[in-house]
Amino acid sequence: MPDESAVTSQDRFSHLQYTIKRPFWSFFGRKYYVHAPDGSVVMFLKHPLMKLRQEFTIYTDDTETAPLLTIKARNVIAMNMAHDVFDSATGEKTGSIRSRGMKSIIRDTWDILDANDQVVGLMEEVGAAMLRRFLKFLPGRHKIELNGQLFATLRQPFRFFVKELDLDLSPGGGKLDARFAVGCALLALMKESAREES
Repeated sequence: MPDESAVTSQDRFSHLQYTIKRPFWSFFGRKYYVHAPDGSVVMFLKHPLMKLRQEFTIYTDDTETAPLLTIKARNVIAMNMAHDVFDSATGEKTGSIRSRGMKSIIRDTWDILDANDQVVGLMEEVGAAMLRRFLKFLPGRHKIELNGQLFATLRQPFRFFVKELDLDLSPGGGKLDARFAVGCALLALMKESAREES
């Protein structure tokens, strides 16, 4: 018989759409739930608020017993902060994402790096980014490009109390590693949350 848990783990990253939600009440750290198109929870992350170096583990659910991904910041403080995304089971680095420092003050922008730290794409905030710095309730949008081609979009629908982000991998035909894309989306949503609470 096939290993059912392995099939389930693989299926978590087989979707073209995901919805990430952060409940309004998140004590002792912000909680993020990643939902499949049918509404089921396929991933969970609790972001500790007081940790000096940013390192997050993404689990299958909020029991936090089965890790899926690990996101690690390379430095405690840096102008161009880089995060590496690892598969927790294999230790494989699925990619890295690095902020563009000063440019992100006006428009959130990250470089996407391959295993050799070469820039192969970007994740960038689109739309009225500057206006959103003043009207923080306005929903955000981002795009993920590789080699100049659109591979995914992130869209933040307007919601009261719940922070939400829709990740769509269909522009790239599912060719973008969903593990890495979910990691990128979580970093974008954390940046949104931090800015709105500042």
